[in-house]
Amino acid sequence: MNEKNKKPFVLAVVGPTASGKTWLGVELAKIYGGEVISADSMQIYKGMDIASAKPSEEEKQGIPHHLMDLLDRDISFSAADYVQLANEKIQEILSRGKLPIIVGGTGLYIDSLLENVKFSEGGSDEAYREELYAFAKEHGNEALHARLAEIDSEAAEGIHPNNLVRVVRALEVCHVTGRKFSELKRESKMVESPYNSLIIGLNYENRQTLYERIDLRVDEMVKAGLVEEARQLWLESGMKTAANAIGYKELIPYFKDERALDDCIADIKQETRHYAKRQLTWFRRNPRIEWIMPDTFNKKIEILEKCKKTIAKHFEV
Repeated sequence: MNEKNKKPFVLAVVGPTASGKTWLGVELAKIYGGEVISADSMQIYKGMDIASAKPSEEEKQGIPHHLMDLLDRDISFSAADYVQLANEKIQEILSRGKLPIIVGGTGLYIDSLLENVKFSEGGSDEAYREELYAFAKEHGNEALHARLAEIDSEAAEGIHPNNLVRVVRALEVCHVTGRKFSELKRESKMVESPYNSLIIGLNYENRQTLYERIDLRVDEMVKAGLVEEARQLWLESGMKTAANAIGYKELIPYFKDERALDDCIADIKQETRHYAKRQLTWFRRNPRIEWIMPDTFNKKIEILEKCKKTIAKHFEV
């Protein structure tokens, strides 16, 4: 056994929204005696259950799930925060003799954790930061994101325009250091990871199949009470910080009697499809991901068999 295989084994299941990650993570946990660690930037917040597609107790099937429902919605949460908490959970799970399984679609969190990114503050400029927030308030999040794209297109590609905290931080780091945020991020990956990790990615050979799954999920969310959940968040916080997420913000025009509900739901579906494309763009840059196309299998058991063979190639669990 080489030195790499002496490291603790960590499994990850990644992919775009609605690709089946929750199901696969639970099934693999059942097979290998694992526990799930969420890698979703919205599931970590309390009260954002439907739009973030938090798994129900029935979907969890008794498998412990971690890093969900931890924070109040007005608390900012960074990739550095995620890496710290996820590392702690991995050690806890390993101490119980269980397999840590990272499941989610927030690529920055997963890459930062498994590539052992060492975060540096990179300096700060509070006045410049406030200027950026003021610009976004006046001109919109998309306009501020466009400024980042001009300075550091690679960083902009990996950050959603509505993730204002991260957009502002990337611009601030560029401003303070005179260097690209993406370059500093790459340099932070120089220390070897403490884990022997395998990443299984879910995608669909027929993109339309994924889009149909997304549309169906949005319809199911609406039936489950998405509109009521979003209205409550809007009344409580005006959609600040974490509530500025897909599935919530698109409904604000309906709450203001500016658009019909059906039109807003159509916007949620469209924006979710766009988000899935951005997720896939991010994950495709990682050559380590072992891709599985669920729509090329006839039965779910065949997907699991493929996963088991893939895992067996990399590590004896």
